[in-house]
Amino acid sequence: MKILVVAPSWIGDTLMAQPLLMRLAGRGAIIDVLAPDWCAPLYRRMPEVRCILSSPFRHGDFAFNDRRALGRCLRTEGYDEAIVLPNSWKSALVPFFAAIPKRTGYQGEARWGLLNHRHRLDKSRHPRLVERYAQLAEPPGGALPGALPDPRLDSSPEQQRTARDALGLAGTDAPYILCPGAEYGPAKRWPSRHFATLARHLAGHGPVWLMGSEKDAPLGEEIVSLSGGAARNLCGNSSLEQAIDLIAGARAVVSNDSGLMHVAAALDRPLVALYGSSSPDYTPPLSPRAKILTLNLSCSPCFERECPLGHFKCLTDLAPEQVIAALNA
Repeated sequence: MKILVVAPSWIGDTLMAQPLLMRLAGRGAIIDVLAPDWCAPLYRRMPEVRCILSSPFRHGDFAFNDRRALGRCLRTEGYDEAIVLPNSWKSALVPFFAAIPKRTGYQGEARWGLLNHRHRLDKSRHPRLVERYAQLAEPPGGALPGALPDPRLDSSPEQQRTARDALGLAGTDAPYILCPGAEYGPAKRWPSRHFATLARHLAGHGPVWLMGSEKDAPLGEEIVSLSGGAARNLCGNSSLEQAIDLIAGARAVVSNDSGLMHVAAALDRPLVALYGSSSPDYTPPLSPRAKILTLNLSCSPCFERECPLGHFKCLTDLAPEQVIAALNA
């Protein structure tokens, strides 16, 4: 079987899809993924993937003619099946125009003509996103056979040295890595002052690095300032590929519910994951070495970008001392 997987756009969701890829590869399938360029470094570290096809479509782009043209270009690849992970109507267009005979996915936005092997989502049966993706490898309505494997990314010692050398970090001890950003919004971000308190505590035990995207750079500078220089701000200074290799060598990671949290889990690093407006029941870090901290307030999870009550207590009341205790444990 030669399968095209239309991939999600978020880093965390990309890793939630890997157990599906593992199942398919275990059955002898050849797997190509159609994915945004920013997710490609993750797929390059997954041995299940043969080829990564660049998806040029930004989040929210309809681009009907471009999707039709891309689909027609893929007709010569001879795919036996397409598995469409996003639930949008437009995400199923490329496999349809590629004339792939079996097109699998959840019913989503009335995709009756685009998909011909449709699943119905049973949220009570499959509460976690990783289960929902893996279900697409089975017959509609069928049970998942056995426990799912955890996502796993490859990172060699040579790759880790190369990343450190490129960023001027060679020769340093294994760091504590703090990930203060969250692309979704402020309601998923632990306060900067708490990260600063944690950085001051950890600096006595080893180097402390802040990691995140370019958007997180000002947040990182704020934490550096509040901590009196106890941390080094790498937000926006490293590529995702380098971030994978830096996290792979971390002593421990503390992260909001974000893409880098899932990267740390897939690299099997000791991890403390901080949850506020989101739910660890839906997208938990899939690693036995991850410790989840959440206050389980009556108003959470609300799944909002901003706190609808204006107090952010689900994260502000999560004290640095609790995170330190989790790290020590």
